Amino acid sequence: MRHIKYLPVVLILLFIFSAGSVIAQKTKLTATVDQDGVQRVEILAGEYFFNPDYIIVKVNMPVEIKIKKEPGIVPHDFVIKAPEAGMDIAESLSTEPKTIQFIPTKTGKYPFYCDKKLLLSKSHREKGMEGTIEVLE
Repeated sequence: MRHIKYLPVVLILLFIFSAGSVIAQKTKLTATVDQDGVQRVEILAGEYFFNPDYIIVKVNMPVEIKIKKEPGIVPHDFVIKAPEAGMDIAESLSTEPKTIQFIPTKTGKYPFYCDKKLLLSKSHREKGMEGTIEVLE
């Protein structure tokens, strides 16, 4: 009977660890090209993740990313620092969707991430809030 009082604690720990493994799962998406020639992607930013976190686009074609964050008080942003490839972006995120537009000019793999950091804590990027944009021919 004494072990039953620990059951809620064990269940909570199992939930926490299983939720972390779901969040860590990578999601890959190839941008859809609409009739107007624009590659469109929707991204959801949450507690230390982006979904999708691996995006494939074509070079020299306009890209439009619609991004928003989940409700909550933790601030997030969306950063890509690749000016040599036509991508130099740093946008604060909110629960209202924000549209980010650019034209990737060079093939390759480029990281995107959240560069926010709470006092005395790892940066959001260090906690796993990053992804990749792969630019193909």
